[in-house]
Amino acid sequence: MGGLTYRAGDRYIKWGPHHLESTMRDEAERMQWASAWIRVPRVLAQGEDTEDEWLVTEAIEADSAVASRWVAEPAAAVRAVGAGLRAMHDALPVADCPWDWGVPARLANAERRGIAVPARLREAPPIDRLVVCHGDACCPNTLIDEDGRCAGHVDLAALGTADRWADIAVAAMSTEWNYGPGWEGALLDAYGVTPDEERMAYYRDLWNAT
Repeated sequence: MGGLTYRAGDRYIKWGPHHLESTMRDEAERMQWASAWIRVPRVLAQGEDTEDEWLVTEAIEADSAVASRWVAEPAAAVRAVGAGLRAMHDALPVADCPWDWGVPARLANAERRGIAVPARLREAPPIDRLVVCHGDACCPNTLIDEDGRCAGHVDLAALGTADRWADIAVAAMSTEWNYGPGWEGALLDAYGVTPDEERMAYYRDLWNAT
Protein backbone atom coordinates (compact mmCIF):
# COMPACT_ATOMS: atom_id res chain seq x y z
CA MET A 1 0.00 0.00 0.00
CA GLY A 2 2.83 2.43 0.74
CA GLY A 3 2.55 5.36 3.11
CA LEU A 4 4.30 6.83 6.12
CA THR A 5 3.57 7.35 9.81
CA TYR A 6 5.71 9.71 11.84
CA ARG A 7 5.62 11.63 15.10
CA ALA A 8 5.58 15.41 15.21
CA GLY A 9 5.63 16.67 18.78
CA ASP A 10 2.52 15.47 20.58
CA ARG A 11 0.85 14.02 17.51
CA TYR A 12 1.21 11.36 14.86
CA ILE A 13 0.75 12.04 11.17
CA LYS A 14 -0.21 9.19 8.89
CA TRP A 15 -0.06 9.69 5.12
CA GLY A 16 -0.50 7.39 2.14
CA PRO A 17 -2.11 6.85 -1.27
CA HIS A 18 -5.72 5.73 -1.56
CA HIS A 19 -6.21 1.97 -1.64
CA LEU A 20 -9.17 -0.38 -1.89
CA GLU A 21 -8.95 -2.25 1.40
CA SER A 22 -9.83 0.62 3.74
CA THR A 23 -9.45 4.37 4.12
CA MET A 24 -8.17 6.73 6.76
CA ARG A 25 -11.68 8.16 6.87
CA ASP A 26 -12.79 4.67 7.96
CA GLU A 27 -10.07 4.67 10.60
CA ALA A 28 -10.99 8.12 11.93
CA GLU A 29 -14.68 7.24 12.19
CA ARG A 30 -13.99 4.02 14.02
CA MET A 31 -11.54 5.57 16.47
CA GLN A 32 -13.99 8.34 17.28
CA TRP A 33 -16.73 5.79 17.90
CA ALA A 34 -14.57 3.40 19.94
CA SER A 35 -13.16 6.19 22.12
CA ALA A 36 -16.36 6.19 24.18
CA TRP A 37 -15.39 2.78 25.61
CA ILE A 38 -11.66 2.12 25.08
CA ARG A 39 -8.47 4.13 24.82
CA VAL A 40 -7.48 5.01 21.27
CA PRO A 41 -5.64 8.01 19.82
CA ARG A 42 -7.79 11.15 19.64
CA VAL A 43 -8.43 12.21 16.06
CA LEU A 44 -7.27 15.77 15.38
CA ALA A 45 -7.69 15.95 11.60
CA GLN A 46 -8.37 13.78 8.58
CA GLY A 47 -8.35 14.67 4.91
CA GLU A 48 -7.72 13.55 1.37
CA ASP A 49 -7.26 14.67 -2.21
CA THR A 50 -7.55 12.80 -5.49
CA GLU A 51 -4.42 10.72 -4.86
CA ASP A 52 -3.55 10.70 -1.15
CA GLU A 53 -5.11 10.72 2.30
CA TRP A 54 -3.89 11.65 5.76
CA LEU A 55 -4.78 11.32 9.41
CA VAL A 56 -3.51 13.31 12.39
CA THR A 57 -3.95 11.90 15.90
CA GLU A 58 -2.88 12.85 19.40
CA ALA A 59 -0.03 10.70 20.70
CA ILE A 60 -0.62 8.26 23.54
CA GLU A 61 2.42 8.09 25.80
CA ALA A 62 3.11 4.40 25.35
CA ASP A 63 5.12 2.17 23.02
CA SER A 64 4.06 -0.32 20.41
CA ALA A 65 4.17 -3.92 21.60
CA VAL A 66 7.01 -4.43 19.11
CA ALA A 67 9.20 -1.58 20.36
CA SER A 68 12.70 -2.82 21.18
CA ARG A 69 12.01 -2.94 24.93
CA TRP A 70 9.02 -5.23 24.48
CA VAL A 71 10.65 -7.46 21.88
CA ALA A 72 13.29 -8.05 24.56
CA GLU A 73 10.52 -8.85 27.09
CA PRO A 74 8.16 -11.04 25.06
CA ALA A 75 6.37 -12.59 28.04
CA ALA A 76 5.25 -9.18 29.25
CA ALA A 77 4.40 -7.96 25.75
CA VAL A 78 2.32 -11.01 24.84
CA ARG A 79 0.48 -10.81 28.15
CA ALA A 80 -0.41 -7.16 27.47
CA VAL A 81 -1.57 -7.90 23.93
CA GLY A 82 -3.81 -10.78 24.99
CA ALA A 83 -5.27 -8.99 28.00
CA GLY A 84 -5.76 -5.81 25.99
CA LEU A 85 -7.60 -7.64 23.23
CA ARG A 86 -9.91 -9.31 25.74
CA ALA A 87 -10.63 -5.97 27.43
CA MET A 88 -11.44 -4.44 24.05
CA HIS A 89 -13.82 -7.27 23.15
CA ASP A 90 -15.53 -7.00 26.53
CA ALA A 91 -15.89 -3.20 26.39
CA LEU A 92 -17.12 -2.41 22.88
CA PRO A 93 -20.90 -2.86 22.49
CA VAL A 94 -21.92 -5.11 19.61
CA ALA A 95 -25.46 -3.69 19.47
CA ASP A 96 -24.17 -0.16 18.95
CA CYS A 97 -21.47 -0.96 16.37
CA PRO A 98 -22.38 0.24 12.85
CA TRP A 99 -19.69 -1.82 11.05
CA ASP A 100 -19.54 -5.47 10.05
CA TRP A 101 -16.29 -7.45 9.78
CA GLY A 102 -17.93 -10.84 9.59
CA VAL A 103 -17.02 -13.44 7.00
CA PRO A 104 -19.63 -12.46 4.35
CA ALA A 105 -18.53 -8.81 4.56
CA ARG A 106 -14.86 -9.76 4.27
CA LEU A 107 -15.50 -12.05 1.31
CA ALA A 108 -17.47 -9.29 -0.43
CA ASN A 109 -14.63 -6.84 0.22
CA ALA A 110 -12.12 -9.29 -1.24
CA GLU A 111 -14.27 -9.75 -4.32
CA ARG A 112 -14.45 -5.98 -4.86
CA ARG A 113 -10.66 -5.93 -4.76
CA GLY A 114 -10.38 -8.73 -7.30
CA ILE A 115 -9.14 -11.39 -4.84
CA ALA A 116 -10.17 -14.97 -5.53
CA VAL A 117 -10.82 -16.57 -2.16
CA PRO A 118 -10.58 -20.41 -2.05
CA ALA A 119 -13.97 -22.12 -2.02
CA ARG A 120 -13.15 -23.91 1.27
CA LEU A 121 -13.14 -20.53 3.06
CA ARG A 122 -16.65 -19.62 2.01
CA GLU A 123 -18.15 -21.60 4.88
CA ALA A 124 -17.01 -20.37 8.27
CA PRO A 125 -17.27 -22.26 11.56
CA PRO A 126 -20.28 -21.26 13.69
CA ILE A 127 -19.71 -18.05 15.63
CA ASP A 128 -18.36 -18.69 19.12
CA ARG A 129 -18.89 -15.19 20.51
CA LEU A 130 -19.84 -12.12 18.49
CA VAL A 131 -17.78 -9.09 19.52
CA VAL A 132 -16.56 -5.84 18.04
CA CYS A 133 -13.26 -6.96 16.55
CA HIS A 134 -10.17 -4.80 16.09
CA GLY A 135 -9.82 -6.00 12.49
CA ASP A 136 -6.00 -5.98 12.55
CA ALA A 137 -5.10 -7.41 15.95
CA CYS A 138 -1.43 -8.02 15.14
CA CYS A 139 0.86 -7.27 18.08
CA PRO A 140 2.23 -3.94 16.73
CA ASN A 141 -1.27 -2.43 17.03
CA THR A 142 -1.33 -2.73 20.83
CA LEU A 143 0.30 0.05 22.85
CA ILE A 144 1.97 -0.83 26.15
CA ASP A 145 2.68 1.54 29.05
CA GLU A 146 5.75 1.64 31.28
CA ASP A 147 4.19 -0.87 33.68
CA GLY A 148 3.64 -3.45 30.94
CA ARG A 149 -0.10 -2.97 30.61
CA CYS A 150 -2.15 -2.35 27.49
CA ALA A 151 -2.45 1.41 27.07
CA GLY A 152 -4.50 1.57 23.87
CA HIS A 153 -5.08 0.32 20.36
CA VAL A 154 -4.19 1.76 16.94
CA ASP A 155 -4.92 1.01 13.26
CA LEU A 156 -8.65 0.44 13.62
CA ALA A 157 -9.69 0.96 9.99
CA ALA A 158 -11.30 -2.50 9.76
CA LEU A 159 -13.03 -2.49 13.17
CA GLY A 160 -16.40 -4.22 13.10
CA THR A 161 -18.52 -7.04 14.47
CA ALA A 162 -17.29 -10.60 13.97
CA ASP A 163 -16.49 -13.80 15.85
CA ARG A 164 -13.85 -13.05 18.47
CA TRP A 165 -11.64 -15.75 16.93
CA ALA A 166 -11.15 -13.58 13.86
CA ASP A 167 -9.02 -11.34 16.08
CA ILE A 168 -7.62 -13.98 18.43
CA ALA A 169 -6.27 -16.11 15.58
CA VAL A 170 -4.42 -13.19 14.02
CA ALA A 171 -3.05 -11.91 17.33
CA ALA A 172 -1.75 -15.38 18.21
CA MET A 173 -0.26 -15.86 14.74
CA SER A 174 1.52 -12.52 14.93
CA THR A 175 3.35 -13.47 18.14
CA GLU A 176 5.61 -15.71 16.07
CA TRP A 177 6.33 -12.95 13.53
CA ASN A 178 7.25 -10.51 16.27
CA TYR A 179 8.72 -12.56 19.13
CA GLY A 180 9.54 -15.95 17.67
CA PRO A 181 7.87 -19.35 18.12
CA GLY A 182 6.26 -20.55 21.31
CA TRP A 183 4.19 -17.57 22.43
CA GLU A 184 0.73 -18.44 21.11
CA GLY A 185 -0.28 -20.27 24.28
CA ALA A 186 0.74 -17.32 26.44
CA LEU A 187 -1.45 -14.99 24.38
CA LEU A 188 -4.45 -17.31 24.67
CA ASP A 189 -3.87 -17.59 28.42
CA ALA A 190 -3.73 -13.80 28.76
CA TYR A 191 -6.94 -13.46 26.76
CA GLY A 192 -8.54 -16.14 28.94
CA VAL A 193 -9.52 -18.76 26.39
CA THR A 194 -8.58 -22.33 25.56
CA PRO A 195 -7.32 -23.09 22.06
CA ASP A 196 -9.94 -23.66 19.35
CA GLU A 197 -7.87 -25.18 16.59
CA GLU A 198 -10.68 -25.22 14.00
CA ARG A 199 -11.54 -21.54 14.34
CA MET A 200 -7.91 -20.49 14.63
CA ALA A 201 -6.98 -22.35 11.45
CA TYR A 202 -9.96 -21.00 9.55
CA TYR A 203 -9.45 -17.35 10.49
CA ARG A 204 -5.71 -17.52 9.83
CA ASP A 205 -6.37 -18.90 6.37
CA LEU A 206 -9.00 -16.23 5.74
CA TRP A 207 -6.57 -13.52 6.88
CA ASN A 208 -3.85 -14.80 4.58
CA ALA A 209 -6.26 -15.14 1.66
CA THR A 210 -7.79 -11.69 1.89
